[in-house]
Amino acid sequence: MTIKSEPSSNSLGFQKAPSDTRVVVAMSGGVDSSAVAALLASEGYDVVGITLQLYDHGAALAKKGACCAGTDIHDARRVAEKLKIPHYVLDFENTFRENVIDEFADSYLAGATPVPCIRCNERVKFSELLETARDLDADCLATGHYVRRIEGESRVELHRSTDISRDQSYFLFATTDDQLNYLRFPLGWLETKSETRNVARKFGLSVAAKPDSQDICFVPNGNYASVIEKLRPGASEPGEIVDVEGKILGTHRGVIHYTVGQRRGLGIGGLGEPLYVLRLDTETRRVIVGPKRALQSRTIILGDVNWLGDKPFENEPSRRISVKVRSTRPPKEAIISPLPDRCAEVSLLEPEEGVSPGQACVFYDSAGSRVYGGGWIRAAQ
Repeated sequence: MTIKSEPSSNSLGFQKAPSDTRVVVAMSGGVDSSAVAALLASEGYDVVGITLQLYDHGAALAKKGACCAGTDIHDARRVAEKLKIPHYVLDFENTFRENVIDEFADSYLAGATPVPCIRCNERVKFSELLETARDLDADCLATGHYVRRIEGESRVELHRSTDISRDQSYFLFATTDDQLNYLRFPLGWLETKSETRNVARKFGLSVAAKPDSQDICFVPNGNYASVIEKLRPGASEPGEIVDVEGKILGTHRGVIHYTVGQRRGLGIGGLGEPLYVLRLDTETRRVIVGPKRALQSRTIILGDVNWLGDKPFENEPSRRISVKVRSTRPPKEAIISPLPDRCAEVSLLEPEEGVSPGQACVFYDSAGSRVYGGGWIRAAQ
């Protein structure tokens, strides 16, 4: 199989032979990044594998067991040995804790619903790792993400993957122009996930049948509250569950156990229509609930906008665009209006349920292919 990309002298877009092109591959120990390393090595590229040791389960979760790096680093090392490529392990535990885990815990304590995978890409993988790749005189950094990088008429563009069911563009909206110029995403062109596993089987890689990771890497089984309680002892304080008028309906065991849009686990049944978490007030330790219709929002205020359009964001007029307010939601039509200080107002043409501060709102073109960047949700009306 040959990697598909923009036309040039080699498949990664460089005007030189693959053997003269050094590529650092971010190897997580999973099947995706392993397949990338195998494909590039088979085409004759000068491939260097790097695995990041990001956290230790024992330290982060106060439980016995291997670090993220335990099994995964071992798998990445075995793949590199099979492919006969150099492989290095870099310790970024402190960076990961400060920039991802600590912010995750603090955001939850503030009543937001964070997306740590985006922060990891933004502040660790596409910053620290990219800098390391440049220190190694690499021509580019390749990852196993399912997105496409396309040379547009005026700039490099970020697009959703060919296989929309595998698309990871929502998690890469914060990628900057400089990073996008240096990055390569070979798997974004594949039609199905099975093609990736077939690549791994073809090269006899031990990770060919390794399951995909479903949870946030440092939050096993999706139990956010237990992680936060260990990272921030005393964070789970009880409080009141109230309706939108302030009437007390019950009590809870800590706001960190709830997220906007949640219905189950409230313990206040028998009150008529189903009630959902509308917002969290961390100052008063109150969980505000209401009917499902009260979850709908039409206006969203964003901060820290990263714009990947053809013109500077502040020079853009209000424009019609598609947006995703959660990774699992399909794009919806909206009007986006730039505001000062890298902020924006998003007006949804149809209301969206469960828009939560701390989540990302990602911009797409009307066809839902090109990524125009996005921002962090600060408030929803």
